[in-house]
Amino acid sequence: MRIDSGAAPAVLVVCTANRCRSVMAEALLTRRLREAGVAGRVHSAGLLEDGQPAPPGVVSVMAGYGLDVSRHRSRLIDADELGAASLILAMGREHVRHAVVTEPAVWPRAFTLKEMVRRGQQAGPRAAGEPLADWVARLHSGRERTALLGDSPEDDVPDPIGGPPQAYMMTAALLDQLTGDLVGLCWGLPGAGRPGVAGGAQG
Repeated sequence: MRIDSGAAPAVLVVCTANRCRSVMAEALLTRRLREAGVAGRVHSAGLLEDGQPAPPGVVSVMAGYGLDVSRHRSRLIDADELGAASLILAMGREHVRHAVVTEPAVWPRAFTLKEMVRRGQQAGPRAAGEPLADWVARLHSGRERTALLGDSPEDDVPDPIGGPPQAYMMTAALLDQLTGDLVGLCWGLPGAGRPGVAGGAQG
């Protein structure tokens, strides 16, 4: 059964340049929410500069998932956008650090995507009628800011930028799995996290 407390989520996905990992995660999560019947907005931003396109490797691998990101242009994150987000999903610890330094109040709702899925699996799915903010608060309980120091394979999604096509495919498959797991935990989408075709894709 789909879980929905009424308020449409505003999800901000963050990576370094907003050209690769966050672009893929935004597109995949948007589709997952649409499949779950969740009215919400997913958008992405980065730490570097505005106006840059996604590289061909990203466009190609997302096309294999039936998603067109060819018109994407990078956007620079700012404090207002962070403050307006109900959930911030980062591709690595460094992006959570940047978000929290830029807008300290977002710390309780800023996670790496891998961390949030892991904590969601540990804390249990969002209960029927449980507000999104309450579930996120459950996941935040016990977190320490020192855990954001350095890099961690446990928390960071590998960056395939500049690598071979296989690297893009592996990162896309991981993001497809993680976004499916997250939507399954938070909104109860049947089949979330299912294996896909066409390099991990599933329409």
